Amino acid sequence: MERTLMDVAAPLAGVRIIEMAGIGPGPFAGMMLADLGADVVTVDRPGGNPWAEGGHDVMFRSRQSIAVDLKAPGGASVVRELCRNADGLIDTYRPGVAERLGIGPDECREVNPALVYGRMTGWGQDGPLAQMPGHDINYIALTGALHAIGRKGGPPTPPLNLIGDFGGGGMLLAVGMLAGILSARTTGVGRVIDAAMIDGASALMAMFHALRGSGDFSEDRGTHMLDTGAFFYDVYQTSDGQWVSIGAIEGQFWTELCDVLQLPDDVRQNQLDSSRWDEFRTVLADRVSARTRAELDALLLGRNTCYAPVLTMREAAEHPHNVARGTLIEVDGVVQAAPAPRFEGKPPTAPRPQRSPGADTRAILAGAGFDAAAIDSLIDAGTVVQT
Repeated sequence: MERTLMDVAAPLAGVRIIEMAGIGPGPFAGMMLADLGADVVTVDRPGGNPWAEGGHDVMFRSRQSIAVDLKAPGGASVVRELCRNADGLIDTYRPGVAERLGIGPDECREVNPALVYGRMTGWGQDGPLAQMPGHDINYIALTGALHAIGRKGGPPTPPLNLIGDFGGGGMLLAVGMLAGILSARTTGVGRVIDAAMIDGASALMAMFHALRGSGDFSEDRGTHMLDTGAFFYDVYQTSDGQWVSIGAIEGQFWTELCDVLQLPDDVRQNQLDSSRWDEFRTVLADRVSARTRAELDALLLGRNTCYAPVLTMREAAEHPHNVARGTLIEVDGVVQAAPAPRFEGKPPTAPRPQRSPGADTRAILAGAGFDAAAIDSLIDAGTVVQT
């Protein structure tokens, strides 16, 4: 069989990204680009970032690490030199900090005009809140997303930090970096990307803005088709204290669910009567709570009922479907998501564990054109650290 590019190279092979180490969405964007085959070099502070411990080790996988003291003489010039042969840089600081450190867009693109400079913040590079601190919960609060999530009569429910940090933040930046790199390769001119979590979270709400605009979405949480308002799109507890999910919206799936669970005709025929959703929820809950989760799995999995058990993270790693696809993998003893999306049926790369801050300092500097004497001088001065 003729060998193709898919057999020998990851999709982003040959792309080089300089990542200023941060927390949350910045490392997530770097992880996605590295998972797709980009050569991502993390610029750590000497000793590492104390805020980037714990869960961040997975997000810093598949990188090289150089430790640079940006406040030391020559620290900024090291980063600028790394940009010379890079396609992009990820800036995770508050607006203006990179400029004060001497590694802002103008300084870095003076070395490399085609550099794509990606800026990851919560509030954005401008606006009244641009300089204010915040976290995922604050950013999604300001977009209307947090207000819309929760049960009827209950408070807004923070959805972990999936919407602001990762979906509306890191993934948005990764898409922006890819678009910028494509543009730069066509024009020879780099772009500055303002990836703000409030913008990304708002983009994720596109469908609900459309529904609101057409009069089909009110501001009352827990009353709609997709927010647990509809009894046929909700979670239910089983007789053994487990939980299952049901999302039988469309007619053919609803009909089969009714057949399998032997729901009364009144419920079957009035699925979309929202005035009776709470009444019908009790009926469906009674049917579900009469069985264990295992019994419901046997009854409903593999049927056209839009059903799935609600698994813990440990159970998810052991589920036959996830095992068959290799959705979750183990790297250095840690179970984590395999790179996604897939290309022709398989993950694009095999992740490597996080490197310690400064583990690759010498190799990175040598690759950037620094000779041995210059590297020794930088290490002796404390400008960079090799661990």
